[in-house]
Amino acid sequence: MIYLDYSATTPVSYDVLESYTRATKDFMGNPNSLHSLGVKSKALMHSAIKQISDIFNVLESEITFTAGATMSNNLALIGTSLANMKYGNHILVSKLEHPSIYAICKYLENIGFEIGYVDNTEEGLIDFDDLKKKMRDDTILVSICAVNSEMGLRQPLKMIRQIIKKENPHTFLHSDMTQALGKIPVSFHDVDLASATAHKIYGPKGIGLFYKNSRVPFTPILYGSGNINMYNPGTPAVPLIVAFSKAIRLATVDLDKRENFIRRLNEKIVNELKKYDGVKINQTKICIPHILNISLDNIKAETFLHALEEYEIYLSTNTACSSGEISTSVMAVYNDKKRASSTLRISLSYLTTTDEINKFLACFKLVYEKLNLLKKEEQNNKYNI
Repeated sequence: MIYLDYSATTPVSYDVLESYTRATKDFMGNPNSLHSLGVKSKALMHSAIKQISDIFNVLESEITFTAGATMSNNLALIGTSLANMKYGNHILVSKLEHPSIYAICKYLENIGFEIGYVDNTEEGLIDFDDLKKKMRDDTILVSICAVNSEMGLRQPLKMIRQIIKKENPHTFLHSDMTQALGKIPVSFHDVDLASATAHKIYGPKGIGLFYKNSRVPFTPILYGSGNINMYNPGTPAVPLIVAFSKAIRLATVDLDKRENFIRRLNEKIVNELKKYDGVKINQTKICIPHILNISLDNIKAETFLHALEEYEIYLSTNTACSSGEISTSVMAVYNDKKRASSTLRISLSYLTTTDEINKFLACFKLVYEKLNLLKKEEQNNKYNI
């Protein structure tokens, strides 16, 4: 098997799984309970939270655990918007966000908020002039992802936040850091709110993180018992929290070394695929190497994906959570509907090997030639008829 869909999800690392198993077996108590088993679990959980807060240099109270990045995005956008309604109802987002952001924005529009969309440059960078122009006195929130999930476009969040605060010091910046964490250095101090999830960094599914600076006004959207995980009440999932903490610690080391290796793999693929007349490389200078997006001429991306699957090679079309019909990010960068309608996303990891890439490229050639031949035969038959 050759797995090239790491941006959709990652395998759970052995060390992370071991931490999860140990916490499950040895810390069965509910951390909300007052007896010794509960106290023991609570202590373990707080140790894990402290490790995360130390890594990001934030307060423990500024971290809330969720079911995943989509839930974190919901908390960030809805909770912050509701708390700041008296200051305005205007929200700005980029055209490069994960589908969950747009779904949340649609809900916010339905309850009276106004959503604006910030343009990007031809390189996929947020257009600073457009951002300044669209900022208003009643702009309460801006949401811009740190790294785009379809093309890997990386945004300078610190600079973006400076622009936002200069235009309106009362506007808050949220960033979905799901595709950035574990790939590039991230700082929660560059934003006011952030979202992330464990299963993108070799952790388990079902656990996410919501960071909110303590100075950001916030209205809870979930209610229940327990006061440990303030904005997501109920019984904390201690084993998942422990595993997430371990995954973050492991994912944030040796980033430069891993990135350099992945960049070489990316370049190898690009150098081969650009030889095909019917393949377009959707990559700009601000793309991280972990994500490589390509477009196919005259071949449906889904057909190509399933043809590769016969060789046990796995990649994706757009994001794992998209409709698969069109790449909104490729459309935003290239303004070419045909190019955006048949895209494949190849996502790499430090676990990917050179041998795997060589096999992928060989199979890509076989599939490409086979599907092109079938396409020509179909066209010839149609002409003969």
